[in-house]
Amino acid sequence: MYAYELHKINEAELLRRAELERVVRQARRARRAARRSGRQEDEGAVSTFRNRFVRAA
Repeated sequence: MYAYELHKINEAELLRRAELERVVRQARRARRAARRSGRQEDEGAVSTFRNRFVRAA
């Protein structure tokens, strides 16, 4: 019976760790997605054809 109880305690600890790692992974993905969407929402200045090349001397 003692071995079974140790097994159950170990199983519960492993399940707790797995859940914690899952939550951390989801948080990282959410943060990364927020950063990426933030970059895409910012609109930069549109370059015209005249601004692409320097003036000839």
